[in-house]
Formats: sequence, C-alpha cells, structure tokens
Amino acid sequence: MKKYFAFTSMLLLSFVLWQCTLEKKGDNMKTLLSEKTVKQAIDSLTHYYGNSKDKLALIEKGVTQAAALWDTSDGSADDFIAFCKENYAPTDSARKLLFEKISHNLEVLYGNFNRITIELLKPLHLSGPDIQPIDEMFGSYNVGAHLTDDLFENKIAFITILNFPNYSLKEKNELGKNWSRTEWAYARMGDIFTSRIPSTILQHMNDVLTKADTYISEYNICMGNVIDNNKQSLFPKDMKLITHWGLRDELKSNYANKENGLAKQKTIYEIMKHIIYQDIPQEVINSDQYQWNPFENKVYDQSNSITFKNEPDTRYEHLLNIFHAMQMIDPYSPQYPTYIQRKFEGEMEMPQEEVEKLFINFVTAPQIKQVANLISKRLGRPLEPFDIWYDGFKSRSTISEDLLTEKTRKLFPNTTAVQNYLPTILTKLGFEKAKANEIVSRITVDASRGAGHAWGSEMHGDNARLRTRIGEKGMDYKGYNIAVHEFGHNVEQTLSLYDVDYYMLKGIPNTAFTEALAFIFQKRDLDLLDIKDNNSEKFHMMTLDNVWACY
Repeated sequence: MKKYFAFTSMLLLSFVLWQCTLEKKGDNMKTLLSEKTVKQAIDSLTHYYGNSKDKLALIEKGVTQAAALWDTSDGSADDFIAFCKENYAPTDSARKLLFEKISHNLEVLYGNFNRITIELLKPLHLSGPDIQPIDEMFGSYNVGAHLTDDLFENKIAFITILNFPNYSLKEKNELGKNWSRTEWAYARMGDIFTSRIPSTILQHMNDVLTKADTYISEYNICMGNVIDNNKQSLFPKDMKLITHWGLRDELKSNYANKENGLAKQKTIYEIMKHIIYQDIPQEVINSDQYQWNPFENKVYDQSNSITFKNEPDTRYEHLLNIFHAMQMIDPYSPQYPTYIQRKFEGEMEMPQEEVEKLFINFVTAPQIKQVANLISKRLGRPLEPFDIWYDGFKSRSTISEDLLTEKTRKLFPNTTAVQNYLPTILTKLGFEKAKANEIVSRITVDASRGAGHAWGSEMHGDNARLRTRIGEKGMDYKGYNIAVHEFGHNVEQTLSLYDVDYYMLKGIPNTAFTEALAFIFQKRDLDLLDIKDNNSEKFHMMTLDNVWACY
C-alpha cells in the first residue's frame, strides 16, 4: 500500500510543481484542477476498475496527465471528473478497440497532411523556376498547425491521454523489456499528446524553419568564379556548390588530388570562414556575375575591383529565430519542458547524461591522437583545421572523382534513370528481386533544388520521396554519393511503415538507426557502380575512417 501511495503522491507532486512552473513562466494556459479534483477523478475510477496494481497505476497516470493539460476552456472540475468516468476504457477488449480506432484515424490525418505538405513544398524543394514570395508563403503554411488544438477541443486528445498515458524514458527502459508488441504500441500512442502547443506557435515554428531551409537551399557558391591571389580559378567553370554539404564534399574529394588538391582545400576553407564570420560578399552568393578572391576577400568585375556589401548576419538571424521559436514551446510541454529534454528523452530516447559521457570518453580517448598523427604522416604535413574531413582512409579516395563523375553522369542523366536503377541497387545489396521491386514501387525520385533529402510517407498507400540533385549534364559523383545515402533512408522509411504490425510502431527509435542504414548504403557506393576494391586493408581502413568521422 505504501508503494501505491508513494506512486500517487509522486505523480500529484509532479503535477503541482508543473503548475507552479507555468505560473513562474507567465504561461497563457489557465489550469484550474486542484489536487483534490485529480484525486477525486482517480478515486472514481479505481473504485470500479482499480482492482490490481497495474490497473491502479494506469488510472493514476492517465488521469494525472490529462489533468495537467486540462484548462478552463475544457470545462469545470466536475466536468473533468465526469469526463474521466465516461471515457475510460475499463476492459482489455474495450481498450484495444479504442486503440485501433484512434490509430487508424491518426494515420488518415497524418498521412494526408504529409501529402499536402509535400505538394506545397515542391517549388521550394524541387529544381525548377526561381522561388517566388507566394511559394514561400504556401511552403511555410503548416496544414496541421491546428490539429492538436482541434483534438484537445473535441476531447479526442484527452481520451487518448486518459487511456494511453505517456511513459517516461526511465519507465520505458525499466518496464519495456517485459512489454509485448501490443503494450509497446499502446505506449507509443501515449507519446503523441504530451504537450498542448497553441496553433499560432506551431505555425510560427513552421514559418521559421521553412525560411531557414529555403535560405540554405538557395545558398550556393559558383566555384568557377572563385579565384586565388594570382586571379586564377582552380575549379570548373560550371561547378556550383551548396553550403555546407557541397563545399565539404568537394574538400573531401581533393585528398586524392596530388596536383592541386591542397590548394583547392585551402580555398574552400577560406570560403567557409567567410560564411561563418558573415563577411562573405552578398554579391557572390548564388551568383556567377563577379569573381571573388576569398583569401583577400575582394570582388572583381572582370579585372576591376569593386565595392561590396557583406551578408548581414542572415545565417545567425535564422539560428536565433529558431532558438526563440523552440523556446516558445517550453511552457506548453509539461512532460518535457525544455528543448533538450524533448530531443533526448522524447525524440532520441537516450538519457542526456549517457550521451554526454559517451562523447567525452570518445574525444578524450588516446587512440584519437594516434589516428591524428597517422593522418598527418600520410599527408606529409601538419594537420589543418579542415582535416576533420580527412577522407584518405576511404578506398575511393585513390580514384579520380572525374572518372567517377563521368560514370555517374552516363548512368543517371535524369530522375527516370535513377528511378529505374533503384531495384538494381537493392539486389546488389542482397535484397531478393521481388522485395526490391516492392520497396522501390513505394519510393518516388524527384530532382532536388538543394543537396538532396529523403522524405518518408506517413500512411500506407503513399510513397516516400527521394530528392537528389541532378545537373544539366547528369548526376555527378557527389550527387550520386548523397543519393545512395538518402536512398538508404527511404528504404528504412518504407520498411518501418509497411513491415510493422502496428501503425503506432512505425519508424525507428531515433535518428541513429536510420543513419546507420543510410551509411551502410553509402559506403558501398563504389560496389554499386561495379568498381571493385581489392585492398586487403579495406576493413582496417574503414575502422579508421569511422573513428575519424565520428571525431
């Protein structure tokens, strides 16, 4: 009995402390339910249904969490007690039926909202005409911004919380090992309504993120116009690199260039510094009108030096706007009241302390210094800051990228060619032909405006999207390498939707899982081009490459 009392007291105390926190933050949510009301609601259910320890714990958790998000617009204290009595599913069969209905309807909502969002974002995400202001307005519109408000207003959210409450990360780690898949699906449903964020804040968040995404997608450097102190360009005239992926990958590719690779890398490093310092000339961003010497930060029109304006801290303005938008959510998320908690406990489901310890142990390991010394020895020079992207442990670093690009452009002149080649990629990776065709039938390839990305489906019957960058001459090797990585994400997105038994269990626990699969695809990119590597030290090199990449 003491355990029951302690558990109940802990939940109620958490609720009271949360109320105090809201008052301190000046939150607009007006909670009115007292500790007495919450206890009355719990007692009204436990009197009839709390005939076991598990039932009692479930009732206490569901009622307390529902009460934490109930405000004056939802009804009085008596209304809350009556609501709990009327909407609690008392039997296993009633609870399962409720779960199935909520799950089906959420798939309908999430899936169709996702499809609408994809369509509205096409002008921003796909290659095509210049982006117009109206495109950004539609692209930043969040079709689901009012969904949470609506589901709380019509009480669907409260019914879900009452019957399928949220379990903390600690509870999942302790209890989850004994749960069935059905119980895990119930717990996942409990992850849905842990906050009550007003639609205005959600829409603002979407506006901020869309503007930041568009800013990056349109941030290209025309490398053929970048010159050195001798007014010579080291890069092809038509090379256009997006930041930071394109610049980074070009820098990495030049470790195999013994002729002028280091000079190219130092040039790219100077470009990156100007972007970071925000003293990059506005006139050279996404423009090939002028020549730019990043070493002296001078801009030329033909051979004449001209005055220019620096980019006005736009990059950091976007970052600050995102920070403030995230901060606005804090008061409305009682389960995870900070962004850090939402990311670690709610999204990645890894304790922050464990991750921090893991990082510290890794970066301070003596082997890191040994690997750094090995890289310096292989390069024949002291390490530069940009050598964090050292790529010399990869077997492809000894292969000319020009030859690789020649092959990829021939294979992939357009999106249709990429789409048609996807089953071949999967069969080469070991998938049965029938399964490969099934997976690919649920993935659509689009030409990306940016570096490329994978966008998953949120419902059965809809396709995941593989967005990849294809130039006028076809897909270069960098684009191919990224596309293989993103295709790995698409495969995960498809399998984790179609090959699971409950919609609530779709997806993966956190990003690390999908990245692992994507990198498995990406590291085999040469094999997929039928370029064989007979290096007997390949495995050891791969280990060194992974260590340095993590660092």
